[in-house]
Amino acid sequence: MTSFSPLKSLQVQSHERAALLLGFVFHFCVLASYYLVRPLRDALGLEGGADKLQWLFTATFVVMLVAVPLYGALVARLPAIRFVPLVYRLVALSMLAFGVLIARHDAPVLVGRVFFVWISVYNLFIVTVFWSVLVDRFSNEQGRRLFGFIAAGGTLGTFIGPLLAATMATRLGPVALTIAAAVLLEVAVRCYRALLSRTRPRNLTESEVGASHRFGEEGRSMGGGVLAGVTLILKSRYLQGMVLFMLLHTSAATLLYFEQGRIVAESFSSVATRTQFFAYVDLTVSALTLIFQLLLTAPLIRLIGVSGALAAMPMATLIAFAAMALAPVPASVALAQGLRRAVEFAIVRPGREVLWTVVSREEKYKSKNVIETLVYRGGDAASGWLSVGLTSLGAGFGLLALLIVPFAGLWSWLAAWMAERQEDRKRDAERSHP
Repeated sequence: MTSFSPLKSLQVQSHERAALLLGFVFHFCVLASYYLVRPLRDALGLEGGADKLQWLFTATFVVMLVAVPLYGALVARLPAIRFVPLVYRLVALSMLAFGVLIARHDAPVLVGRVFFVWISVYNLFIVTVFWSVLVDRFSNEQGRRLFGFIAAGGTLGTFIGPLLAATMATRLGPVALTIAAAVLLEVAVRCYRALLSRTRPRNLTESEVGASHRFGEEGRSMGGGVLAGVTLILKSRYLQGMVLFMLLHTSAATLLYFEQGRIVAESFSSVATRTQFFAYVDLTVSALTLIFQLLLTAPLIRLIGVSGALAAMPMATLIAFAAMALAPVPASVALAQGLRRAVEFAIVRPGREVLWTVVSREEKYKSKNVIETLVYRGGDAASGWLSVGLTSLGAGFGLLALLIVPFAGLWSWLAAWMAERQEDRKRDAERSHP
């Protein structure tokens, strides 16, 4: 009897193994650090009342308006080998500072709200930077085979993070959580540097190839303006499709999040019990996702293609809306969100990242960041106010569940269109670099 090997099922070549495992550990550290503090963020965010969440989402978007140009300036002026570690280490320092503030119990509502906003800003940056590195260092063909396994490293992090949070929240307090998160981010930096020595940038444009010969692949900055990511999007229908896909995704997720907040606020009275509940939801998501990623993601993407992988998101969203509308209780929240997020992380995210393997290096680091931070949080803010407006007009969550149906149809069509454009770009790249 032969034993099952995930690496063998992925058809991993010998020269890919070190980079694959480094990507796995890198992703584990990034998401474990975030999921250590995510339950605390969600619990503190409800301290001022679930009816104030739309203000927190709006504040997050405003802060993102400032953060994205700052990030753009870093990318334009520093080579990736310098700005990637800088981003992670600045976040680690901020985590330690917040741990002290929360432990002091000074102005807990204010500190909790600022913490909620900052975590909501930084988590998108550290994840987006990670995937920018991955789609820069792995080819389109490698992404189809390997991104599911690398994503499983992040899923393991989303399992270990909330598990530690659930056990440490009432025993050691926030300082321990933030210290652990900071240490994991430093390990992520070490993984990134090791990954650079085992891979090289992919899909360089002619100008990028010339610059790499003059300055070395890792030692040059990308140049361009602070808002180059935005201008690149305006010039590309492909990137505009990614913007629309992201807006549909984040709008649906935010509407579900607001309903989740209302149900949890009514069901649990203390920060500790809310933190524990959110941690258990994250554990459910992580367990389901890890099983899918190790056993199903790679063969499923080969079977249904990138189009089918992307279309799984609107289908899972419809199921989640229906479940929470029919049974608005904590158990349905856990099951509905668990299924939706497991499908997102295990199937949709690897498929979505494959879309980025066929764009230029500048688009990977600049436009990708704009879409997955500014556009994402802009959709959050708009959807938050939409939820509040519909509620004030007397519209219940059941009506939202009906309204989401036509949007899910548009979403599925867009998934097929994006996958087709990705194949076109892939064929063009193969003809240009046989």
